Amino acid sequence: MGNLELNKGLKSIMIRSLVQIVRRPVYWTGFFIIPLFMFMFLTTMLDKGLPTRVPAAMVDRDGTSLSRDITQSLNGMQMVNLTHTPNSFSEARHLMQSGKVYGFFLIPENFQADLLAGRKPVITFYTNMTYFVPASMLFKTFKATAVYAKAGIAMNIVQSAGADAEALAPMMMPVNIASRGIGNPQLNYGIYIANSFVPCLLQLMIFLITAFSLGQEMKYGTSRRLMQMADGSVVKALFGKLFPQTVIWWVVAFFMTAWLYRYNHYPMNGSWGWMLLSEFMYVLACQGFAIFVVCVLPNLRLSLSVCALLGILSFSIAAFSFPVPSMYPAMRLFSYIVPVRYNFLIYADQALNGIDIAYSKMWFVGYIVFMLLPFTLLWRLKKDLKHPIYVP
Repeated sequence: MGNLELNKGLKSIMIRSLVQIVRRPVYWTGFFIIPLFMFMFLTTMLDKGLPTRVPAAMVDRDGTSLSRDITQSLNGMQMVNLTHTPNSFSEARHLMQSGKVYGFFLIPENFQADLLAGRKPVITFYTNMTYFVPASMLFKTFKATAVYAKAGIAMNIVQSAGADAEALAPMMMPVNIASRGIGNPQLNYGIYIANSFVPCLLQLMIFLITAFSLGQEMKYGTSRRLMQMADGSVVKALFGKLFPQTVIWWVVAFFMTAWLYRYNHYPMNGSWGWMLLSEFMYVLACQGFAIFVVCVLPNLRLSLSVCALLGILSFSIAAFSFPVPSMYPAMRLFSYIVPVRYNFLIYADQALNGIDIAYSKMWFVGYIVFMLLPFTLLWRLKKDLKHPIYVP
């Protein structure tokens, strides 16, 4: 009889939670609209791997055959599209500041004459690093063009003096460089950005929805009814309240995994089973972290603010924007206080490198720690759910 009453109460709480999800548009937005839109946006934004034909300008103040050769070589690069040819530095700077180009290459006056006279003319190029990715691509291409132009000119001068071209090659480049992009040999920006930013976005939405659903109960005093339906058990109340959300998040996480690795064909050198297990545990870890925040701050506004702050900072402190080994030692600790860091490490181990699961077990333990974290303060959450006090 006791088990029947327990199951009946738990079922009633789950139905109540589902009704709230269906009736509130904010849940539909948080569960489906924002995550799915961002999943598709981030993966299609760089579907070609790298930005190509970035708009740029060429300021040719010399107008000689040599400067025209440099312009032709630069425009033939895959990353560059010379859409403008301004006549002055000021005009080129205005184009860059207005966003029409992301950088410009400047060849000074008397470039060829100064070069032949041995006066060492200076080639200058500018990029707008406000737009980091396209500007970085332009900077790399501009620099390569300048280096190749310098080497080509030196070769022509030495050849004109009677030297052999084949003998000059080892002198111009004594060491050949072979680059190997391990895990991402195509240097595909989409593989890096989508596999880090998409799970981080999912974490942010789980944080917000979990904190919102619990905070709403305390704000409007409906948590008393929730605890009555749970017969005073905070564990039962949380399970019945959040399990329907967990199932929805599992579906979204499964779609995310299939979208990244099956539809977009991102590298999957490990086991699908371990990656799916990671995503399912990741959902529970994110919910556990959000519940812990609500336990510490049983206020809708404050808990949402903390979850939003940590969710946004995760894009930086979880080492997506800056590598952990290069951080200050005190800052490195902060990268491990959010679940998405462990998700990224498991992804790197299993999907990218395909190593044995034994090397990733510590990161799965990290998930478990986040799941158990709320149990340290459930006694406080139970008191706040039974006797909610709304503080604006």
